[in-house]
Amino acid sequence: MPATKEINPVPKLNNDTGFGTTGVINGARFINKDGTYNLHKKGWPFWDRFSIFYTMITLPLWQFITIIVSFFFSINLVYTGIYYWIGAEQFTGFLNNTPGGIFKELYFFSTETFTTVGYGRVNPVGDAANLVAAVEAMSGFLSFALATGLIYGRFARPRAHLAFSDHAIIAPFRDKTGLMFRFACYKQNHALTDVTVQVNLALLITENGVAKYRYYNLPLERSKIESMPMNWTVVHPIDDESPLRGLSQEDLEGTDMEIYVLVKGFNDVYGNTVLQRTSYTYQEIHFNRKFIQMYHETAEGTVMELHKLSTHEAVVGR
Repeated sequence: MPATKEINPVPKLNNDTGFGTTGVINGARFINKDGTYNLHKKGWPFWDRFSIFYTMITLPLWQFITIIVSFFFSINLVYTGIYYWIGAEQFTGFLNNTPGGIFKELYFFSTETFTTVGYGRVNPVGDAANLVAAVEAMSGFLSFALATGLIYGRFARPRAHLAFSDHAIIAPFRDKTGLMFRFACYKQNHALTDVTVQVNLALLITENGVAKYRYYNLPLERSKIESMPMNWTVVHPIDDESPLRGLSQEDLEGTDMEIYVLVKGFNDVYGNTVLQRTSYTYQEIHFNRKFIQMYHETAEGTVMELHKLSTHEAVVGR
């Protein structure tokens, strides 16, 4: 249920988020942890909505390789079946005359034709076999052109390579408290420059008996840095102008609170501007915790311990 606790009226609303204000989705999130929008589109033909290119360049690597290898073996099985149906008399050069042996040799003939290797021992001599082989050769080089484009797209797609802390925390900050989270670039030699961060807050509140989402820009202690070779702890001071002023853990749950984060920067490895999103819901915000230091100095230089990115501890005395 939406919270009835009065929200600090001082902060200005942000009506430019692109999210709707009505409709109660308490428990769901606007943005997934991986930065994708928690949105499912219906009412339009599936193949018009589905993007093969986007799916292939964003799949996990093992799934991408599995699809490519499976396609190669499957398409050659299809062509082998066609050749076998046409008949072995359409070919010459077989060393094995058993049905299984002929199928095996036709399969390898298919792979050689599909890849345009063409070793030459098994050859089509009939018109039907030559026609199918010509079609297969064409589909082969077209398929490899598509696969090359997908592989290039996966490697060349500009990405921020940012890892965010699993939780945000509310902890003492100077003479008040602050909402904090941190992130770092986990790739070696990928140091972002001209990095900006924007943090928005969504609260589900009741106005005149109607549940509505209200959105706020959260002012930050620092919203831009020139370069980010290490981690960055982003802080929103909870002061008299903060919409989070006076809200407890129970209040955050009642308002279905979610903060969503947008980070932009220039990645000189790709020579392009990159961005990455994430979000934190009320379940992922801990009170009276503090992040521990995630780097130390050595004689060779500074060592950043990425495995400590999400590590935090209790604030003593609170």
